[in-house]
Amino acid sequence: MRILVVEDDKKIASFIVKGLAEAGFAVDHADNGDEALHLALSESYDAAVMDIMLPKLDGLSVIERLRQAKILTPVLILSAKRSVDDRVKGLQTGGDDYLTKPFSFVELLARVQALIRRAGNETEPTRLAAGDLSLDLLTREVKRGDNRLDLQPREFALLEYLMRNAGKVVSKTMILEHVWGYDFDPMTNVVDVLVSRLRSKLDRDFDPRNYLSLPAKDSESRSRLKKTVSSATLGVSESAQP
Repeated sequence: MRILVVEDDKKIASFIVKGLAEAGFAVDHADNGDEALHLALSESYDAAVMDIMLPKLDGLSVIERLRQAKILTPVLILSAKRSVDDRVKGLQTGGDDYLTKPFSFVELLARVQALIRRAGNETEPTRLAAGDLSLDLLTREVKRGDNRLDLQPREFALLEYLMRNAGKVVSKTMILEHVWGYDFDPMTNVVDVLVSRLRSKLDRDFDPRNYLSLPAKDSESRSRLKKTVSSATLGVSESAQP
């Protein structure tokens, strides 16, 4: 899941970006309205957190232009303006939710997650499962059978992304964008390393095995999270292009 955070206050921005990253999101940050508009028009985001009072172009103008361009990314407005009129104006401009400063990060996270659920027409996706592997999105607990697996944030984010795309083949570039969240050399081996680490934790001491295999690089090569316990297959392409 990829989030755009638009906030010019460095301390607040750092707080939000760090919290969302620790929650497993890939996060891009813009500190002015022009940059925010450029990113939102050129990149795909699952949600955006938007301050109103921004340099160059205010947050409401950014939202208005996005809606005019038919960009439907759900937006959580973050503002110190607390009046009913301000909240109504923000929502009428095209914002999907409104949170006033100061705020609790737990509440911000819950609101972002709710926006993503609604945008995907999902009811209450609290758990993903494939065979004997389960992932709880609320408690962030991963189990294989009755055994709990201890995953690091990026391992969790990779597994969630693959489980959400069960049955599809996703490229390394797609993984880099959704797990790391910024432009990264597509020839880097960070995906291979992360896949290997995740595979080790999924497979260790278990039978039958789930595994992620990365074969020798060629134009037709593919790697898949193969599930001998389920018909579901999570795919990863060796290609650097989505």
